Amino acid sequence: MNTQLLLIQVFNGLVNGAFYALLSLGLAVIFGMLRIVNFMHGALYMLGAFAAFALGQAFGLGFWPSLILAPIIVALLGMVLERTLLSRLYGLDPSYNLLLTFGLTLLTQDLVKQFMLSHYAVSSAPYTPPAALAGVVNLGFVVFPKYRLFVIGLSLVICLLTWFVIEKTRVGAIIRASTENPGVTRAFGIDVGKWVTGVFGVGVGLAGLAGVLAAPIYSVEPYMGAELIITTFAVVVIGGLGSILGSVVTGFAVGVLAAVGAALYPPIANTLVFILMALVLLVRPSGLFGLPEGAK
Repeated sequence: MNTQLLLIQVFNGLVNGAFYALLSLGLAVIFGMLRIVNFMHGALYMLGAFAAFALGQAFGLGFWPSLILAPIIVALLGMVLERTLLSRLYGLDPSYNLLLTFGLTLLTQDLVKQFMLSHYAVSSAPYTPPAALAGVVNLGFVVFPKYRLFVIGLSLVICLLTWFVIEKTRVGAIIRASTENPGVTRAFGIDVGKWVTGVFGVGVGLAGLAGVLAAPIYSVEPYMGAELIITTFAVVVIGGLGSILGSVVTGFAVGVLAAVGAALYPPIANTLVFILMALVLLVRPSGLFGLPEGAK
């Protein structure tokens, strides 16, 4: 493989890694703060893409307004689901949350499929990126699509901003306190329920944002999150369950590793991330950035 082709694969890997990072970050926020295994994350990613598409079809909204509105819509839907369904399972075995969110995933995918067929007569639809991000950029050592560079940059900014807010600000301290020791937090007059719901909304909103960013690259279709979510769970495990920084770093790293590995030896493309996960768990069961169980 020549150098230019290798660099193209690295950048393609960074694009995939951007989606892994945003999705695994949302999962890490939800699991780390609420101990919820949210299998619906892939369906919410798809809903972000579908919401952007539907907003364009119904109201003529372009990419930029949809980039803001679609994640908000997904976040609000997630908050409603958390209050009406998931909150009833707190304190029970995590498998109940997993089964519920898995069922909601199947329901959501089929509803979107039927809606697209009945209203647009298609099961998959392209989504046009904004004109300002059309074309390519010559980086000197490689020519790469401008929109894909935007995806890498924006996702990195969002991931770092999320990490900073949760780990370094007063709001982040309240969120951590509300989930780690809710009794003491309530004693200080803080409404823990609202903070928990808000955290869940932020987590699923990140999935919705990833979906909007993915729509111009992968098109909009009901099952677009089905395979991606499996890899995303592997990324979360490799980085360390609940680790914000681990999700971001591992997401981008896995994206690059999978892209380069697929170019060097295509048969291993679909299994490389799971081989890596197995090796990491053998050496460090808590993940690369996770704390050992006794240290939590």
